[in-house]
Amino acid sequence: MIKIAAFVLAAALPAPALGAIGCTLTNPAQDLKYLYPELSSYKEELKEIRGLEGGADLFAALKERLGGDLDPIYETLETPYTVYSVFKGKEKIGVVHGVNVPGKGGVIQVFLSTDPKTAGIRRFFFQRLESPEAKALRDKAFRAQFEGLTLADFYKHDYYAAAEPGAAADKVGRLRLGEGPDHGAALRGLRKNLILLDFFVYGRRFEPFFERAKAAKAKGGKP
Repeated sequence: MIKIAAFVLAAALPAPALGAIGCTLTNPAQDLKYLYPELSSYKEELKEIRGLEGGADLFAALKERLGGDLDPIYETLETPYTVYSVFKGKEKIGVVHGVNVPGKGGVIQVFLSTDPKTAGIRRFFFQRLESPEAKALRDKAFRAQFEGLTLADFYKHDYYAAAEPGAAADKVGRLRLGEGPDHGAALRGLRKNLILLDFFVYGRRFEPFFERAKAAKAKGGKP
């Protein structure tokens, strides 16, 4: 029998404000074992933007990097986020994180499993999806398109959209997306997931790509 150790660090953080809704796995031991069959243990940590150094500035940065207004229910300064670190023995083999995003038919809960070395998407799945587009969004071929993408690819897409529309190197621009609003919501959820993981886990390693995209947009795409 595999021994699974879970450590919840909620006590180390301030209590979430009323109305701040987080996103956690319904059955973490089972779900993480499905994502990582070689799993021997996992660690569960509660994170909040307000608990990070410069939390208010990071919250503003989240809004800027998502490119629009934040949802008053699912995207507040006090919203709790749960990060799952997955281990095989002493080796960290995965990081899993989920977010809520509003969709046409209700809230969408999208989880990513990421490679701790590259911060790239390994797999993603919907824990909750009430949408007329659900079949297309859950399609294996559709989801496989995102494997290996990192936050850098999303920021590069912003750059190419401003400076070089249609560039062959634009991986996100080549994704085959449906036209329905929940495809857009799901894509936003993936981007939001990656941004938060960059804040919480990966040391904001992809900031240079964001700054380059920001500069390109400010110049109207001119070199």
